[in-house]
Amino acid sequence: MNQYTVLVVDDEKEIRDAIEIYLKNDGITVVKAKDGIEAIEKLHEHDIQLIILDIMMPRLDGIATTIKIREEKNIPIIILSAKMEDTDKILGLQIGADDYITKPFSPLELIARVKSQLRRYMTLGTYQGAEKVIRLNDLTLNEAAKEVALQGEPVKFTPIEYRIVELLIKNAGRVYSIDEIYERVWKEPGYNAENTVAVHIRKIREKIEIDAKNPRYLKVVWGIGYKMEK
Repeated sequence: MNQYTVLVVDDEKEIRDAIEIYLKNDGITVVKAKDGIEAIEKLHEHDIQLIILDIMMPRLDGIATTIKIREEKNIPIIILSAKMEDTDKILGLQIGADDYITKPFSPLELIARVKSQLRRYMTLGTYQGAEKVIRLNDLTLNEAAKEVALQGEPVKFTPIEYRIVELLIKNAGRVYSIDEIYERVWKEPGYNAENTVAVHIRKIREKIEIDAKNPRYLKVVWGIGYKMEK
């Protein structure tokens, strides 16, 4: 995996250095930044495939940094949170993060999550094949370009959001449970996945629905799960 470069952003030098050791031991190149402002600078200077980003930092915190990064890039972001409350995790997912890890964390868990996000992102980014476009009224999925468009205008999704939309559009009309969505998109068992999936569904609706409370495309089937309306 030495072709991958990960940006580690944390105001604590000890944590930056520890994560660098873990990732380098697995053949991953590491670039470090002590806050969000430096992270943005490093992002423009290096070819970065993934960001590990602390929430609580001086100058520009993790939330503001994620928002700024998402204005121009869709690379995976793993949020680091020192708190146990779900609110931190949900907020991170709401503003565009793809995953989260709570401090203190296991090195093995960190490596597993980094590998999972890199594998998913690079698979999407290097996909080659004949152009195939699926249309659902004004919503289109271009599999070759890995792009979703609404009324001809590209919709900016995070990698996780795209995977969910791709799954549901390619299987329009079929209802997927929350656990099924999580297992197919995250490639992990879907235990206690309700909040995580619900946050991403809400963000997707905000991007493709005129009225997110009365969705035209992404429907909930109460007590069962979600489907993309044909």
